Amino acid sequence: MIRSVLVGAVVVAFTMPSAAHVTLETQEAKIGQPYKAVLRVPHGCEGSATTALRVRIPAGLIAVKPMPKPGWTLAATTGKYDKTYTFFHNAKVSEGVAEIVWSGGNLPDAWYDEFVFQGFVAGELEPGKPLYFPVVQECEKGVHRWIEVPAAGKSAADYPEPAPVLRLLPQAAPAPQPAAQDR
Repeated sequence: MIRSVLVGAVVVAFTMPSAAHVTLETQEAKIGQPYKAVLRVPHGCEGSATTALRVRIPAGLIAVKPMPKPGWTLAATTGKYDKTYTFFHNAKVSEGVAEIVWSGGNLPDAWYDEFVFQGFVAGELEPGKPLYFPVVQECEKGVHRWIEVPAAGKSAADYPEPAPVLRLLPQAAPAPQPAAQDR
């Protein structure tokens, strides 16, 4: 009995690092819909506290607005999008937030926290295509670069520091309209 518990503990200890990446809480979103991104930060760097988190916004996530965090300084860099996108009520947008930085805080290695922003998944994107959010986690001592994007035929599990990923689901079909004789 004790031996099985110890073996189980060893197995858990060796499998935990694969779940210890910066990840998105919700890893799927519908095209043409708002999306709330919650980046989960489960640890620091080699035992030291996280002091900054940077996330690059992928092409196709538009109208991004970051959420301030008490005790952290928030900065956003804007830039031109790779193309002009159609937004709510047929508005056109050609620039927006390209990177978000939360800095100056202190998230101890033993604690967990979340960093939040919202955006809109452009209707022009392709269902099934992944959107990667490269994240750089800066700590008192060290850095984790969660920026690895899988090559063809590979998965995030093949990389030590994979970028958080969002899978795109098809746009919701419009509700059927009643025929003229049914109105």
